[in-house]
Amino acid sequence: MNTTIAVVAHGRDDVRVEQLTVPAPTEREAVVAVTYGGICGSDLHYWRHGAVGESILRAPMILGHEVVGTVVRAAADGTGPAEGATVAVHPATREHTEVRFPENSPNLSPGVRYLGSAARFPHTEGAFAGEIVLPSTMLRELPAGLDLRVAALAEPASVAWHAVSQAGELRGRRVLVIGCGPIGALTVAVAKLFGAAEIVAVDLHDRPLEIATAVGATRTLKATETAEIAAVDADVVIESAGNHRGLASAIAGATRGGTVVMVGLLPTGDQPVPIALAITRELRLLGSFRFNAEIDEVIPAIADESLAIAPVVTHVFPVTETLEAFAVAADASVSGKVLLAF
Repeated sequence: MNTTIAVVAHGRDDVRVEQLTVPAPTEREAVVAVTYGGICGSDLHYWRHGAVGESILRAPMILGHEVVGTVVRAAADGTGPAEGATVAVHPATREHTEVRFPENSPNLSPGVRYLGSAARFPHTEGAFAGEIVLPSTMLRELPAGLDLRVAALAEPASVAWHAVSQAGELRGRRVLVIGCGPIGALTVAVAKLFGAAEIVAVDLHDRPLEIATAVGATRTLKATETAEIAAVDADVVIESAGNHRGLASAIAGATRGGTVVMVGLLPTGDQPVPIALAITRELRLLGSFRFNAEIDEVIPAIADESLAIAPVVTHVFPVTETLEAFAVAADASVSGKVLLAF
């Protein structure tokens, strides 16, 4: 049987690069040779803590869900891209559940499995491997000639696209983005594409603000400049810092009757935020979780460069240097999106 190199989380502070057996595909599955994998905050949480919130590692699990590559064996049933096609991956699969959720929002179904997630047991293996076997329905063929380094951003850009779409019409409006890590920077780029007149980007560090400016921010502020943030008076705020201080700044920086989209995943449990201000300003507070079919809009926008996001990728490491890559990705002062090259 074939073996492949893979990035496997065994527990807290225990991520290993190992050789694993490539499973035999079913007739509805394709084999993809992975070119790049983007390191997500969830991958870093499994590395540092052995968990993402309440999703706790109970067995070794392959990490990763932001991948692009080439089909080396098409699905035997004839579905999906042909052999030789370059593809991005939609990392979600949906299983039946009796729990209610909006039918047009499958991302809210508790029956969804996501690549590289310990939310359920057995865990859903991820895609940080030289070769992966996936249902052909998860594959999205990429336009010929598209730089796979940029295409590797298709999944997080879809998260950003979903978040910005939650706010409704942006044309001519003032947008405030709190937290300019990869998702925050990508929301800046999507907001620009959607016609925002002003985009104010906020972060603690200079490097993320430089990236945000490169993809469309018209002004930047440091997260410590709380008075200036409160004075932005934004029609729409995207909170992507994922902590209570960021959410407090988002509420403070929103105009009366404005909208705050919360895409940064805060820790579980109670959070100390100025909710009274949200009430008296009649703010709309909207959650945003993963994405649905947005990836099918994101890929052509990346290809024609109307969604200009290349500056978000700042580092590429060979998979053999995974631990160094994870350390760089965890340092927001020096990196944007960090890719593993397989």
